[in-house]
Amino acid sequence: MESVVWIGAGLSFLGLIGIVYSIVAVSRAKRANLSDEDLRARISAILPINLAALLVSVIGLMAVVIGIMLG
Repeated sequence: MESVVWIGAGLSFLGLIGIVYSIVAVSRAKRANLSDEDLRARISAILPINLAALLVSVIGLMAVVIGIMLG
């Protein structure tokens, strides 16, 4: 079960990297002084990355909890 914990920790870390990337991308888009429509389009393109990263992070945290409970 130790491997499940480490795999889950890796997934959580990958999700965290994706979340940080989306934060940085949105802040760069806001600083670019784009028009309202362009800003919405850029944020709309970043949203699926953010949601996927959140999903990967949650799955990783669930794997860590399951590994600890079963181990």
